[in-house]
Amino acid sequence: MAPQLVAAGHTVVCPDLRGYGRSSKPPTTGAHAPYSKRVMAGDVVALLARLGHQRFAVVGHDRGSYVAFRTAMDHPDAVSHLAVLDCVPIVEHLERTDARFATAWWHWFFFAQPDKPERAISADPEAWYGSLAPGRAAAMGEENHADHLAAIRDPATVHAMLEDYRAGLGVDRAAEEEDRAAGRRVTCPTLVLWSARDDLAELHGDPRAIWAAWTTDLRGGGPVESGHHMAEDAPDELVAALVPFLSM
Repeated sequence: MAPQLVAAGHTVVCPDLRGYGRSSKPPTTGAHAPYSKRVMAGDVVALLARLGHQRFAVVGHDRGSYVAFRTAMDHPDAVSHLAVLDCVPIVEHLERTDARFATAWWHWFFFAQPDKPERAISADPEAWYGSLAPGRAAAMGEENHADHLAAIRDPATVHAMLEDYRAGLGVDRAAEEEDRAAGRRVTCPTLVLWSARDDLAELHGDPRAIWAAWTTDLRGGGPVESGHHMAEDAPDELVAALVPFLSM
């Protein structure tokens, strides 16, 4: 997507979340606060300021959507537009948890356990992530695939990525509950997109109906004809949705 967005006149910054890829992996705490979305949102604002951008649009997918949402919520003066992809607020997921959700999204609850997820993943990371499946390297691109393998083979990265999920069920949920109780909402234009061939809408219905309670300027959106990795599966369709929204 990045070259197409640049061609449309945008500057594109694609940071790894804290702990993922080659990003820093600070020591954690019992509450997992160093990997909270609030701290990661601070990372985003600091990074963009360092690059000379005091105000910017944020587009996030899956785990990145939670960071994008928190960035817009905590830093309204910095965020001009918010696009959330394959996401509803964490507390909305958890309050809708039933046997069907827990079965489909079991990894959220497994990743919250101490130690065992690290041991399970690091015992055979390629098998856990399906990294050596036929065609995977070609689909990702050889250089991207090499970065992926380096990340999942690093126990520190595996631990840090799990800390993101652990924070999600604790401090991040608490932050959203506080926002809701205080009546805080995202005030910038907001676009909601989701993968037509994934299960978000199947589990929760139209995500826009959920986001309506968390925003004051919801600009619509809809399904993208893709699997979960929409930026890789359907970059043209996604760019076609983002470019006019970012111009509003």
